[in-house]
Amino acid sequence: MEKILCVYCGDLFDPSPRHKDQTACKKVECQRAKKAAWQRHKIKTDPDYRFNQKVCQRRWTEVHPGYWQEYRKRNPEKVERNVILQAIRNRRARSKGGDEKMDLFPIAKMDASKHDNFEVLGQFWMVPVIAKMDALKVNLLKIPVLYP
Repeated sequence: MEKILCVYCGDLFDPSPRHKDQTACKKVECQRAKKAAWQRHKIKTDPDYRFNQKVCQRRWTEVHPGYWQEYRKRNPEKVERNVILQAIRNRRARSKGGDEKMDLFPIAKMDASKHDNFEVLGQFWMVPVIAKMDALKVNLLKIPVLYP
């Protein structure tokens, strides 16, 4: 059987004869990425699955109180990254339609550093190597480092 390209790592691999539509190789990282992509798709398209995931997450949080506070203490770099990404999400949400709810109940702290000086590096087209796929337009932004 002919080798095919793994969509997650880009390596060639021998597909299983039992799985005709196989897209990922056997590497653990690729299998995890495949499962994560499936879960994201399932959460977007299946309301029952989304509800069950929410219930399970709520139960887990009740059984493990204080986990997220400890996690943030152990990983300050991830906290900083999340603050930056949340600011971007907030800005996008406000620009899409002036959500009044967003102004009444801000997600991030009001006294957090505010930076609107994102430098646009340009627009690029990502053209896939594999046939039958559309090109993707990408905007690259330089995100400034925030210091409290």
